[in-house]
Amino acid sequence: MAVVALYARVSTASQADADLSIPDQIRAMRQWCQSNGHAIAVEYIEPGASATDDRRPVFQQLIEEATRAPGPFGAIIVHSWSRFFRDAFQLELYRRRLYKAGTRLVSITQPTSDDPSGDMVRQILSTFDEYQSKENGKHTLRAMKENARQGYFNGSKPPFGYCAIDTGITGSKGTKKKRLSVDAAEAAIVREIFNLYLHGHAGEELGAKSIAVLLNARGITLRGQRWTRSRVHGVLASSTYIGRYHFNQRDRKAKKNKPEVEWVVTAVDPIIESEVFARAKARREARAPTQIAPRLVNSPTLLTGLLKCGNCGAGMTLSTGKGGRYRYYKCNTRIGRGTDCCPSRSIPMAKLDDFVLQNLAEKVCNPGRIKTMLAEMQRNLKAGRGTEGQTMRALTRELEELDAGTQRLYEAVEKGVLPSDASLQERVRKLAARRQAILIEVANSRQRASLPLDRFKPGHIDAFANVLKQKLLGDKGFAKRYLRLLVADIRLTGNTLRMTGSYAALADAIAQTKMGDPGGVPTFAPNWLPDQGSNLGPAD
Repeated sequence: MAVVALYARVSTASQADADLSIPDQIRAMRQWCQSNGHAIAVEYIEPGASATDDRRPVFQQLIEEATRAPGPFGAIIVHSWSRFFRDAFQLELYRRRLYKAGTRLVSITQPTSDDPSGDMVRQILSTFDEYQSKENGKHTLRAMKENARQGYFNGSKPPFGYCAIDTGITGSKGTKKKRLSVDAAEAAIVREIFNLYLHGHAGEELGAKSIAVLLNARGITLRGQRWTRSRVHGVLASSTYIGRYHFNQRDRKAKKNKPEVEWVVTAVDPIIESEVFARAKARREARAPTQIAPRLVNSPTLLTGLLKCGNCGAGMTLSTGKGGRYRYYKCNTRIGRGTDCCPSRSIPMAKLDDFVLQNLAEKVCNPGRIKTMLAEMQRNLKAGRGTEGQTMRALTRELEELDAGTQRLYEAVEKGVLPSDASLQERVRKLAARRQAILIEVANSRQRASLPLDRFKPGHIDAFANVLKQKLLGDKGFAKRYLRLLVADIRLTGNTLRMTGSYAALADAIAQTKMGDPGGVPTFAPNWLPDQGSNLGPAD
């Protein structure tokens, strides 16, 4: 009598839920062991896992325990070779590893001997299993791609910011088809990440790592997981948030993207405006070491990523002539598609940079204009102060109710009143997502309420404007950082330049200077140009 272990597996979670195969495998293996006089020590059951690779938790547990010294099992019993592996090479690799540990691998429906002829038969059978698996995968992928083309979602885990909703339509295998829908709570976090990346926080420029630290400090998680630099980058780089979800984009085994011709684009409701996404992309590319040398991140190219062509809307980037001796800002449409597609002209870089900074210093950093903008902002804040207070109280109450409700759920699970099943986990996830959204709303509301507009003295504003003007005209590095973080948009149409931003950041910039030192200027301050635009006159 030999002590053996059983291993049963099915490929999909739906098969496991329906008990389509595992009970039959276990029943057949138990009968076989009884007929052959073997004692079963343990049964390893792996629901919803593919046998094309070894990334299976139960499988790895089986291998780890079976190869210990001394070996606990004389053999591992499987229903067929395909239940153990659908890759001929990996099957032989693990079979030999088990054999060296003194453990045989036995199939009850495809028995083979331990001599060379048995090895040959087993390898032929496993090769056919691998071929069948690849053929099935090919047909399944074709069906999933067509499903994606029709606007349905393949998979069980939707991208962050979305949830999968049942459409009520039944697919060919009896499963309900799903579509991606915006998850309001998670979408608020996505928008906050883009806002922090483009505009910074509390006067500081933020990269992906700093954003992750800030979100974690606020208690905001990624579906229960802590934010990391790579996860923030994943959000910033995903075109899903502008309404283009890509299916079949990644080759999981090769760990690289497939050719774009194999991707299938599914239209979804956008969370981020295309212009915001483009600005974030331009900033990432400008700072990526793989795209541009680090020394060029602080290059004198002041307006790249901000300057847009007023005729066609395309970005205007640096173009050189005479071997790099001359530098221009040129419309990307003209660069890529020729002069017939856009009537804009090239503008000397140094001339336009000086023009932007000069007019910014003279017309925006003007004490009188700053006071007018602050007065208007103060009127708007006072007008909304009543509703702001009501909103804060309502948010605080809802946050307390959510925390109490979540605590009650955990206590019910601990006491055995509620089972820890998928429906409970989904409920907890939704509560956590709503809590995150409330935290963001509360933080934004407090930031608006904390602007000390009533304490700004005329002398402080005058000194601030004068020092800021001097720095803009005398420190190109300082000027570039302000523009990159604070200016929302610069449009050049003919000889007219238009810049936009927000009043709130101007107040934030002044607030961050020391009240006792009005001559100080903060390193950064988000959005301080007026939203309605500023016609700064001709560029000539």
